[in-house]
Amino acid sequence: MDHIDHVLIVDDDREIRELISGYLKKNGLRVTVAADGRHMRSFLETDSVDLIVLDIMMPGDDGLVLCRELRAGKHKATPILMLTARTDETDRIVGLEMGADDYLAKPFSARELLARIKAVLRRTRMLPPNLQITEVGQLLTFGDWQLDTTGRHLLDREGTAIALSGAEYRLLRVFVDHPQRVLNRDQLLNLTQGREAELFDRSIDLLVSRLRQRLGDDAREPAYIKTVRSEGYVLAMPVEISEVRQ
Repeated sequence: MDHIDHVLIVDDDREIRELISGYLKKNGLRVTVAADGRHMRSFLETDSVDLIVLDIMMPGDDGLVLCRELRAGKHKATPILMLTARTDETDRIVGLEMGADDYLAKPFSARELLARIKAVLRRTRMLPPNLQITEVGQLLTFGDWQLDTTGRHLLDREGTAIALSGAEYRLLRVFVDHPQRVLNRDQLLNLTQGREAELFDRSIDLLVSRLRQRLGDDAREPAYIKTVRSEGYVLAMPVEISEVRQ
């Protein structure tokens, strides 16, 4: 039987929950709804989903708090699409920095939301052909770090695992598969998110900033991901490939 994608909608507005839920179900998705963080946590204790649609403005724990919580727990790899009524760019930036995979401002059409959901799921599940240089089950070593392609996380020099969001992992894979090569923003967007993705103007810059934080890189004088003025970014370290020890 073909897999039916399961989407969890977390929004305190009942009308929006019903509208979104009805439309997504008509278009072949399985949908569960939650009115707040408490209901979301209760459901995720025993169930898993393919994607979470998370509203930012909610009473109690807002969407940004819940996003950070999800990224720190067992659902850290679940794609998150954030909704908000605000048009302030700060919310968008904070949401992306906390690990959201996409962002949609209210008001929006149900059709657009469905397109975004499909794009996020597609990006999450499919590595672009350019990224298939390295095989699953390898450690990619650069400087003091290793990228584990099986667990999709970073390892520091002591072997401690550092969790990465889906977007962070895809971008770092691009850099380690193209070491010491300058890549412009358009190339990075296409390699990490695909041509059909709905993109944010500053998404690559934000992701680079997040990766530098993960790597402990000095933003002013980074040792790993360097900015090449007017051209793009480059992973300045050589990369060595080795097999993961079982």
